Amino acid sequence: MTEKEPVFGKGALNTAYAQYFIGNSYLKSLVADDAINVNVGNVTFEPGCRNDWHIHHDGYQLLLVTDGEGWYQEEGQAPQHLNSGDVVVIHDGVKHWHGATKDHWFTHLAITTGTAEWLEPVTDEAYASLPE
Repeated sequence: MTEKEPVFGKGALNTAYAQYFIGNSYLKSLVADDAINVNVGNVTFEPGCRNDWHIHHDGYQLLLVTDGEGWYQEEGQAPQHLNSGDVVVIHDGVKHWHGATKDHWFTHLAITTGTAEWLEPVTDEAYASLPE
């Protein structure tokens, strides 16, 4: 499979948050204005890349999938397979993770308020057990 250029561009290698990801991700900030309380980032995951479990406090996160195939999972819930056009609403205090499928690139817009608390990684065993 070849990489496809996301609609907003792939952005730079996401070194600022690399410690919270397994695999490589790319980040292009679309809205980062201190005068408003929302950030919008275009996040692209290489195949197999996923972020660690995390919780958003004092806010929320919206994921708008723009390309590829990925996963979203809340703690205690079944994983959700995501495709272009899907929208995920993540409420304040919900432990979750998201990332690419093992064979596809994945891009979403992340609209976020509040702060993130980063937790444990999604293990290779848990990731490998996801449905095909």
